[in-house]
Amino acid sequence: MADADTRILLDDVVFPECPRWRAGRLWFSDFFAHRVRTVAEDGVSEDVCEVPRQPAGLGWLPDGRLLVVSMVDRRLLRLEPDGALVPHADLRGVATFHANDLVTDGAGRAYVGSYGFDAGGGAPAVPATLALVHPDGRVEATGDPLEFPNGMAIADGGATLLVAETLGRRISALPIGADGRLGRRRTWASLAPATPDGICLDAAGGLWVAVTPERACIRVGPDGRITDRVSTHRPCVACALGGADGRTLFLTTSDFAVVPPVPGDHLGRIEATRVHHPAA
Repeated sequence: MADADTRILLDDVVFPECPRWRAGRLWFSDFFAHRVRTVAEDGVSEDVCEVPRQPAGLGWLPDGRLLVVSMVDRRLLRLEPDGALVPHADLRGVATFHANDLVTDGAGRAYVGSYGFDAGGGAPAVPATLALVHPDGRVEATGDPLEFPNGMAIADGGATLLVAETLGRRISALPIGADGRLGRRRTWASLAPATPDGICLDAAGGLWVAVTPERACIRVGPDGRITDRVSTHRPCVACALGGADGRTLFLTTSDFAVVPPVPGDHLGRIEATRVHHPAA
């Protein structure tokens, strides 16, 4: 098993999550700063938009408009070309507590996860069902209930949705039908005792998995075995492959995984390292 360390790309963030590489930049949500931001490979960062009710998962429609989850009010917002952030979908009929990460497919459909219960408030764990958001904003529940669905990736040429079940301590695979609806869950990789958070897929069929609250990101091969491990400076919460050649692994990290944030404190970082296989 190979091991690698990281360099710090950006350190003026609080709790960076849900990273995605697009158009030469890493896009991410800074939960507790209530902003969507980008950072380039040279470390230059920009603010994209403000999401007062806490941003989370990011994705894009086929025409390039950004979709962003508004966590606390369980809505999906859309960024228009003029900079206006407008409602795209109401997730409250499916999401029973805070909405979380998402992934979009080539048709503009979005799969959105949610906590399922008040995890921070000590409520008993309740499985959550994914929301399928059609390009016109229609929302329906789809697939089997999952134990705290978190990071997601689309594999097998669009035929399979991979989901990190944080409380299930596994990566689950759900078949994607022609209409976008999901089939029955199967275990793609069992990771116990590790708790998976954000994920990203590489071109060799391997999956990088942030294991919170560890200071690490692991690569799981198509056979379910761990092949690589990257050590991070702070607890790792999510990951994305990108860069000019697709071989830079970006990692969002934050001490919030251990200590609650204090306003003004920069507890988060964007870290980066080089890996062998490029992004899928």
